[in-house]
Amino acid sequence: MNLNRREFLRLSGVSAAGAALLLFAEEREALARDLKESRIARAKEVPSVCPHCSVGCGLIGYVREGQLLQVEGNPDSPVSEGSLCPKGAATMQFAYDGVGRPNPLRQLTAKIRRPGSDRWEEIGIEEALDRIARRIKETRDAGFVERNADGLVVNRTESIAHIGSACIDNEECYLVTKLMRALGVVYLEHHARI
Repeated sequence: MNLNRREFLRLSGVSAAGAALLLFAEEREALARDLKESRIARAKEVPSVCPHCSVGCGLIGYVREGQLLQVEGNPDSPVSEGSLCPKGAATMQFAYDGVGRPNPLRQLTAKIRRPGSDRWEEIGIEEALDRIARRIKETRDAGFVERNADGLVVNRTESIAHIGSACIDNEECYLVTKLMRALGVVYLEHHARI
């Protein structure tokens, strides 16, 4: 048989790929067996988006009986194709410490420092949200401009500004921007540019 260089390389590549498939077939079967017996065996896969930056890498959370067991990259994500940066790979630490207990550093309450006070006190999330909503409404009403100096309808408030966050995905950013525009906020900025 007389082979030129190109045919030799082609045959070599096909042979190497075939050998690799045969060699790794047993490993694939072992991995599948291990997965069936692993701690995520009967867990529900919940697709999500990484909360750290605006790239929007896909995550899969494995949940069983309301408990988050594991987080990994979503190979079906067109954004990250299953890859995660170190922050995304450590997403479990938001909720749990290294041994599966709730993370003691995770804030489950809000804190407030009342006027004239020198210390912070904890308040419930509902109370904090009510206070924020009330203050936004009061500030918007106090600084609302219906018409500018030329008499044109502008319906805006210049007494509130909004700084965006890279810790939300594009959909959340869109909703927050829509909310700010509905309130009449004209000073919108994103913190990555500051």
